[in-house]
Amino acid sequence: MITIANPIYDTVFKYLMEDERIARTILSALLKEDIIKVEVRPHEYTNGQKELLSIFRIDFGATIRKPSGEEQLILIELQKTWLPTETLRFRQYLGVHYQNPKNIVAGSADRHALPMVAVYLLGHTVGDIEEPVVYVRHQAYDYDNRPVTRGIPNKFVDSLNHDSIIVQIPRLHGKVNNRLDKVLSIFDQKRVCEDNQHYLSFDERSFDAADADMQPIFHRLLVAASNVEMRQDMNVEDEYYSIIKEQEGKVYGLERDLAEKSEQLAEKSEQLAEKSEQLAEKSEQLAEKSEQLAEKSEQLRTLIKMLVQSGQTIESIADSLHLDIEAVRALQK
Repeated sequence: MITIANPIYDTVFKYLMEDERIARTILSALLKEDIIKVEVRPHEYTNGQKELLSIFRIDFGATIRKPSGEEQLILIELQKTWLPTETLRFRQYLGVHYQNPKNIVAGSADRHALPMVAVYLLGHTVGDIEEPVVYVRHQAYDYDNRPVTRGIPNKFVDSLNHDSIIVQIPRLHGKVNNRLDKVLSIFDQKRVCEDNQHYLSFDERSFDAADADMQPIFHRLLVAASNVEMRQDMNVEDEYYSIIKEQEGKVYGLERDLAEKSEQLAEKSEQLAEKSEQLAEKSEQLAEKSEQLAEKSEQLRTLIKMLVQSGQTIESIADSLHLDIEAVRALQK
């Protein structure tokens, strides 16, 4: 067995992709294109500043040779992340490219943007999608949903849309069925060494001497595995991501507590509303009873007046109505 550095780490991945030949091999396999030249393009943001959720980014200018022999320059935005992150962050980085005037080709007849392909190497899965590699390509349709082929590709259309390639590293199962599977096998985390996740273990037979493209990849990762400074950088990344996971755990706990408290408050509010409704109902009942009592008092008052006018005494009226004499006198007024 041979041990190589784990390229899921930013420091190893950067070291790997700095080699033009290796970058060309990996990107050619991903795009399924004949890439004859690759160069790293400068960008305005840096990977050195660790953010709340790290996304490692490299921009490439790649020259593709088409089957017709024509050469085309495209922009490849490669983003790699360990942890689930907001899609908005990916969109923000893509927005930088759309706004960058350096990505505009000024031709003699027209000006257009370089075609762009976004590649996402994810250290996590995306929902229930089972395929390890997903190609998302834009297509043009007419009103009746029929594909438009005449005049496509078109510089105007390609300037406003881009294709995407999503690689779910946890979905890599070690099976090599094609060229891309073989290239991506260097990211297969099922090969992680039991005692140290900084390294992947490969059977020596994986180093096919006849494969002139894979040999440089394995060789460079072997060199990285023995580099003391790179091992230290990987330790730093471990510490950084452990802090992030801890923070995420705290945030999740706070969100859970807030959700629980919000639910309790909602329940209390519902109870208060119910009690308020009950109080309102009782108040309405009391008002109705007060109205009934007032009506009865008025009826008694009228009756007492009639009895007094008929010549009966207060005492006899009180006795016949089973009322207190003072109450009769009060109603007589």
